Amino acid sequence: MYYVDGEWIQPGQPAIQPEDRGYQFGDGIYEVVRVYQGKLYQWDEHLIRLERSAKELDLVLPVSNTELEQIAKDVLCKNNLEFSDATVYLQISRGVHARQFPFPEGSRAVLTMYANQKDRPFASMKEGISAALIEDIRWLRCDIKSLNLLGASIAKQKSIEAGSEEAIMHRGDIVTEASSANIFTIKDGVLYTHPATNLILHGITRKTILQLCANLNLTVKEETYTTDFLASADEIFICGTTSEITPIVKVNNQAVGTGIPGPVTRSLQEAFEVYILSQTKTAAI
Repeated sequence: MYYVDGEWIQPGQPAIQPEDRGYQFGDGIYEVVRVYQGKLYQWDEHLIRLERSAKELDLVLPVSNTELEQIAKDVLCKNNLEFSDATVYLQISRGVHARQFPFPEGSRAVLTMYANQKDRPFASMKEGISAALIEDIRWLRCDIKSLNLLGASIAKQKSIEAGSEEAIMHRGDIVTEASSANIFTIKDGVLYTHPATNLILHGITRKTILQLCANLNLTVKEETYTTDFLASADEIFICGTTSEITPIVKVNNQAVGTGIPGPVTRSLQEAFEVYILSQTKTAAI
């Protein structure tokens, strides 16, 4: 079942108004929250980012933080996912209004939320995946988790057409991130990742990895680097809510390092697994 603007909607029932600004303009924000064995993972961090995105777009959230969390738990229960690995998708648009480009006065935001079963990507995390270099054509406010995802969708499609599973995007010769994840490149034991500017999403998993690197005494440089540097990498991995820590073992049909997931990536995967357990063992619905 779907939660749409205060109502519970069965699959197949009409739910979106034609003049919803999320539908017509991409005028809204969203979050995807991971659920492990029915437990909301890093909910507070997602909520903080949601509030930041809303502030950047002058968007007033339609419900309180407490109500939002309760709806998320209800969504899981109503879809029989209260003991499953899943994702919760929540979206807030500026609402329904006669079509106009300026933000309409008196508009009321609309909340949509649903959940799907989502298994963990164990095979990809173990074996790694391939990627293709794709020009980053997205708008210049990638730090806002907005509904404007066409640029990322095009990048993902181009990577698939190139025979790869993921896109590594770049502006000019500067690597930014993957189509729906952040990216870390490892050279001589040092991790490199694009700084958290307006050109990338400030990933929650990315932030967690920075903390884990500090715990493991791994050196991280948050600085820009080029596609040529990427080509010389010993290891590469992407990270995100659903991809967790997924190694990239081939870029543009060329092996990364030895062509298998490397030791730094493996050590971070192990630390991340421990972190997940520490964050979810007491967070029951």
